[in-house]
Amino acid sequence: VQLVESGGGLVQPGGSLGLSCAASGFTFSSYRMSWYRQAPGKERELVALITSGGGTINYADFVKGRFTISRDNAKNTVNLQMNSLKPEDTAVYYCNAARLQPGDAYWGQGTQVTVSS
Repeated sequence: VQLVESGGGLVQPGGSLGLSCAASGFTFSSYRMSWYRQAPGKERELVALITSGGGTINYADFVKGRFTISRDNAKNTVNLQMNSLKPEDTAVYYCNAARLQPGDAYWGQGTQVTVSS
């Protein structure tokens, strides 16, 4: 099983960045996909999730209206488009795959996003 994030980097406040997560080794279309983030000294927190078929999407309040999650089950990818970035969005962003039954989950290695002028 592999989840490989890409697209992180340094961006100025107000800028945009797109993250991508490529999945392999499991039945991607059966898993809920999420993006989490963890800033230095803070706990990992949920940013956005999308259900296996894409029918339900949820966002954390702090990214609503700025971030968009999407998935392509044919390409086994999940994306996070981040607009109007703020310094407080600086964190390592992680891709997560999970399903309730039988209760398994996988994590990517993370990609650094830094928002700074």
